[in-house]
Amino acid sequence: MRLRALLDTDALGLRLLGGGDELDRTVRGVMTTDLRDPSRYLSGGELVLTGLAWHRDATDSEPFVRLLVGAGVTALAAGEAELGDIPEDLVVACARHRLPLFAVNESVAFAAITEHVVRQVSGERAGDLAAVVDRHRRMMTSGPAGGGPDVVLDLLGSDLDLRAWVLSPAGRLVAGPKVGGPALPAELCARLSAEHLAATRTGRHGPHRVAVGTTTYSLFPISSAGRGTGTGAAARDVRGTVLSDWLLAVEADAGDWPAERLDLLYGVTQLIAVERDRREAARTVRRRLAQEVLELVQAGAAPAEIAARLRVAAPVLLPGLGSAPHWQVVVARVEWDGGEIDGGPVAQALLEEILVDPRATGPEPSDRIAVAHTGEEAIALVPLPALSSEPAGSESGIHADTLLAAVRDPLTAGLDDDGRLTLGVSAAVHSAEGLRGALEEARHARRVAAARSGRVCAAGHQELASHVLLLPFVPDDVRRAFTARLLDPLRDYDRRHRAELIPTLEAFLECDGSWTRCAARLHLHVNTLRYRVGRIEQLTSRDLSRLEDKLDFFLALRMS
Repeated sequence: MRLRALLDTDALGLRLLGGGDELDRTVRGVMTTDLRDPSRYLSGGELVLTGLAWHRDATDSEPFVRLLVGAGVTALAAGEAELGDIPEDLVVACARHRLPLFAVNESVAFAAITEHVVRQVSGERAGDLAAVVDRHRRMMTSGPAGGGPDVVLDLLGSDLDLRAWVLSPAGRLVAGPKVGGPALPAELCARLSAEHLAATRTGRHGPHRVAVGTTTYSLFPISSAGRGTGTGAAARDVRGTVLSDWLLAVEADAGDWPAERLDLLYGVTQLIAVERDRREAARTVRRRLAQEVLELVQAGAAPAEIAARLRVAAPVLLPGLGSAPHWQVVVARVEWDGGEIDGGPVAQALLEEILVDPRATGPEPSDRIAVAHTGEEAIALVPLPALSSEPAGSESGIHADTLLAAVRDPLTAGLDDDGRLTLGVSAAVHSAEGLRGALEEARHARRVAAARSGRVCAAGHQELASHVLLLPFVPDDVRRAFTARLLDPLRDYDRRHRAELIPTLEAFLECDGSWTRCAARLHLHVNTLRYRVGRIEQLTSRDLSRLEDKLDFFLALRMS
């Protein structure tokens, strides 16, 4: 029961002296004591009743209250029969430690308060036990098999007043209650997923509690039985599933829940895990189609044979939409330090989550994406109508620079400091003849992404027509020698004279050699800029008016 309910019961004769903002605390029991140190008899959550016989002078209140707070007491109720008015030092001590304090009218017996609390708490526990049995029955009969996770979440909202959502590890909203307010914002979904993944990687057991502003969320892991019963390294290592298992986010603080309610929520996660495994099984057909197409592509099969296989795949991936006018290929790789965990299945599950367009409609929009994996690499065959309704030939579809924008933070938390995700995205192709080139293009783009820093990186086909494609594949010793020859003299000069020649060179090149624009950007007089550029040319024996020397400086700065 809540403290507020006690205060609202006139027959108990309670008067609030402090802690009005703590009245939603839960009372789990009651204890009457006049011991100076009753902490050994307290287990937490009690309403402590005292006649103040322990109070001899003003110095007694602070240690008494401190002991109660340390034992997890919910509130203190002091009787007025012994001393009349409640001592001011006790009021001050309770306020200091944020312990709600009530005065009990001398006409009310402690036994009456005790009887009322015990009766209420016992009734609520019995109701919770009955609720557990009833909710399990109802969820098993009308839950995921009938209406998906949303049915279970609606039951939590209507019967237990709990708002809850199912999230993917990448922060995608998988399911939410149909009633009870708006859906979680995308930023909050990403934040909760990141917190969950970070806690999971540290080995902490759920539920994980996260405070966002004034709201507390409890995060329950949804472990897929289908992927957690193996005997390999991935089954024993959390890295094998951390980036593929869903989570249940509940808008409540589960820290003070009774065991019965926690059991109910864990039962809910088990039901949703069944639904997760059902969807996983349904993806088997799409994965097989993708595998068959990719094997034909990599084997150099005739375009007519590949086109025939695509015609078989299109109705499965695009129900009701016919054949796909465009296809894109996305290649992903998840690598863990040590290499003992197979990253292919993890990358496959991730692609199936992050390639779902939020605008896509239907019971399960990821049903329109086919992903295969070979070794450490996962390859997605994506029909563009699943992602956009733009006219054919437009710049629609997947863009590498925005693909990971919403999921970078949660995935980085899940990868922690020993994992890495890299992605490459091809251009759209219009026919089976273009798929082989698209696959190679996506693989090249992924290698460009792998050459960058960061736990989560992506690159697209647009970058393959740039010098950026060449830089990652220059041998390290060549890169070091080239940059040292051009930039070390400038760095040494800057260290000795604080001349800022390197920033000046960068700005000069970014302004395409324009003296006036560069001087304005650096807030310098043009003559000062000319002096600095002259010093750069003198130290390096280069001429910044020549295109070749400008290009060398540009590449050196990019590689440094």
